[in-house]
Amino acid sequence: MTEVARQAPISVIIPTLNEARQLAAAVQTAVAGENIEVIVADGGSTDGTVDLARRLGVQAIAAPPGRAGQMNAGAGIASGEILIFLHADTRLPPRFDAAVRQALAQPGVTAGAFRLAIDAPGRLLRWIEAGANRRSRRLGLAYGDQALFMTKAAFQSVGGYPDLPIMEDFVLVRRLRRLGKVATLDAAVLTSGRRWEKRGILRTTMINQLVVAGFHLGIPPGRLARWYRGARDPSSRHSSE
Repeated sequence: MTEVARQAPISVIIPTLNEARQLAAAVQTAVAGENIEVIVADGGSTDGTVDLARRLGVQAIAAPPGRAGQMNAGAGIASGEILIFLHADTRLPPRFDAAVRQALAQPGVTAGAFRLAIDAPGRLLRWIEAGANRRSRRLGLAYGDQALFMTKAAFQSVGGYPDLPIMEDFVLVRRLRRLGKVATLDAAVLTSGRRWEKRGILRTTMINQLVVAGFHLGIPPGRLARWYRGARDPSSRHSSE
């Protein structure tokens, strides 16, 4: 690995919307790395998320609601040569920074993600983890809850996140695969089990799979997003989940 790769600055971008309960743990794992910048891109929180981010000593910016726009806004001001997109309910593993730099220094690797671990008990969740990690390794199709990372140059060359209300991470990864390999690291991020605990494991999994299938069938993303949020929780407003 080159000296530049070992020392390359990393920007960790966290999109948020009312994530005051989750944010501190995510930020603490991110700032534990070396030569790290953390940017919280907030979509209009009303629960003190932005104030909390600033008390934690990280940069917080206002962005239009919608995860894709928030992550693009964060990337737009990032100073790092490497970008990591981290969900607010997800924690990075120890020495994540060295693992990311090492992965991106490998010939042919243009982007990557971490192995998925869900912070909740249950055999079905272990099955979901295994399926996600198998898909990621074999097909190079990692999703956003695995903390996608890439060089800033690669991110810019594919046009950043597409302006979609859903499946934005899926489209971004497909575009990155055209540039090179999307690696899956052995180290795992730990993501909250709240989605599965709140709505049920089988229901959540079925909803997710139906959205993916609908996207492949050409159903407009706006319609999929409305259905997804209604099926997820008919009484909820849009959140950063």
